[in-house]
Amino acid sequence: MTNKFRYHAVAGSLMALMLAIQACNPNRPQDISTTGSQTFEPNPKVVAEKPIATLKPGDQAPDFDLPGIDGRNYTLADFDGDVLVINFTCNHCPTAQAYEERFNKLVADYSSKGVDFLAISPNSPIAVLPEELGYTDLNDDFEAMKIRAKDMDYRFPYLYDGDEHHFSTLYGPTATPHVFVFDKNRKLTYQGRIDASEKPGTGQSEDLKFAIEQTLAGSTLPADRAITPAFGCSIKWAWKNEWTIKVNEDWKKKEVTLERLTLDGLSKLLENPSDNLLLVNFWATWCGPCIVEYPEFIEIQRMYGDRDFEFASVSLDNPDSFDKALKFLKNKYSATNNYLVDNDDKYAIIDVVKNDWDGSLPLTLLIEPGGTVYERIPGTIDPLDLRRKIVDHPMMGRYY
Repeated sequence: MTNKFRYHAVAGSLMALMLAIQACNPNRPQDISTTGSQTFEPNPKVVAEKPIATLKPGDQAPDFDLPGIDGRNYTLADFDGDVLVINFTCNHCPTAQAYEERFNKLVADYSSKGVDFLAISPNSPIAVLPEELGYTDLNDDFEAMKIRAKDMDYRFPYLYDGDEHHFSTLYGPTATPHVFVFDKNRKLTYQGRIDASEKPGTGQSEDLKFAIEQTLAGSTLPADRAITPAFGCSIKWAWKNEWTIKVNEDWKKKEVTLERLTLDGLSKLLENPSDNLLLVNFWATWCGPCIVEYPEFIEIQRMYGDRDFEFASVSLDNPDSFDKALKFLKNKYSATNNYLVDNDDKYAIIDVVKNDWDGSLPLTLLIEPGGTVYERIPGTIDPLDLRRKIVDHPMMGRYY
């Protein structure tokens, strides 16, 4: 697989016409999650460190050639508005998520006034740890970008520069989100934050709106307002993945243990006396679907384990299969709370678990403190849906 963008000619005059129309007006309202004739294949890789110098007012916008999630690639020439706003952002960052609705409103308010908007994700997916995804349901890969854009109804191109950062390094974003505003001649007029209040509802995009208005009017921004700090998550450059490798390796070295659990112990576990949101997965080594989906639970534990959340693995293998269950858990690096119910009476176990459970595996319960079952999932999980249930629970949330 090559790291270059691979595109083929678009067949059919109708498709060609549609693309031509889109090129003339890339910011028209549309569902940009449509994949169309997508042929780009992402290939994030470790690259040598590149120099980064953040653009200053008066600098010319560097050209780019990047794939969008809508099935086409974009260059600077595709945007001919009087003002161009580029937002370097991503899927996972809580600050980026906190500003999405405000950015969408600016797009709605100014797209008809000669302002073009686009977003670029500069992050390398291989430089993002599960532990950094505690405020989201998505990582920063290309497919996840499509999901986030659809969920939030993006009405602007969302471009990917996570393979080798060919173009993001020319602009020099320092965090997500980091916005850059350019005039008709594509000279930078503003770079920095959207506004100074991260929490939704506390800011109205004052800094970015002021920059857009001044640029539309042809006025130079005051020096103290032409550059502002961009606060948020650091850019995940591909050459900064040593820490990612170390943490992943350290996780694999964690001790994996298995504790025998009595029926009373199981009852107490399900009462959830902790202050955390508790995810419990019932499984067994003889259950094929359980084995296939189990790594998803370890990913979820790593994502949310540093918050008010914990995962408990409960094996329903026979008590004399303890060693077999432990071997499986070690192979899956299940460094979490692992239990095996020390009772071979499955119907007695069913009576303890309740929740209309018929005894079939797998079974997953998301339990609030005090024992209230918030979500019951008989059968295999939908990992994305479960992550959403967790992060959007009132005890969790996507923002600081």
